Amino acid sequence: MTAYLFDIGNVLLRFDFTPAARQLALLSEASTEEILTLLAPFKDDLESGRISDADFIQQSSDLIRFRGTSAEFAAIWNDIFTPNEPMIPLIEALAQQHPLYLLSNTSGLHKDYFFAKYPFFSHFKGGIFSHEARCAKPGEAIFQRAIVTFDLDPASTVFIDDLADNIATARRLGFVAHHYHHENHQVLLAQLGNP
Repeated sequence: MTAYLFDIGNVLLRFDFTPAARQLALLSEASTEEILTLLAPFKDDLESGRISDADFIQQSSDLIRFRGTSAEFAAIWNDIFTPNEPMIPLIEALAQQHPLYLLSNTSGLHKDYFFAKYPFFSHFKGGIFSHEARCAKPGEAIFQRAIVTFDLDPASTVFIDDLADNIATARRLGFVAHHYHHENHQVLLAQLGNP
């Protein structure tokens, strides 16, 4: 293999919006459950770049009647991630021998947070992010953007993602794709020859 292309959510970082909704509820007039329901429709618009981070924070704050500042909202919204610890040594080992790239459906808020918070993101030579590319997985356009931008040969590029639809697109385009689940990390290591 000549390159590796990684998803972020539930591959490099686990995530759960519930604790963030709980924290937002303490500073708003909506319950945890109401916040999860009210803010869910923003996800696709935010990750596709159809709404800016600032507009998302403002509209969400208005919707749940959030009493904090925009900075407080952003800090709480970003506090949903935990590192998938077994991935860190794998990333460090692979980065010694191969270029690593990211392909993620994410927002600007989260992307900036990843790179500021988690040092292992420095091992990646670049990434294609849905909010910047204005297209998202499982659509082919975002994969094509990665192929062109990073001069990837899909047949010699391993793509690692947790969602079956994304894996199906990658395979259709000729990538060597691995459907990842954190509980089966050893399966990935075995497929990669235990680097």
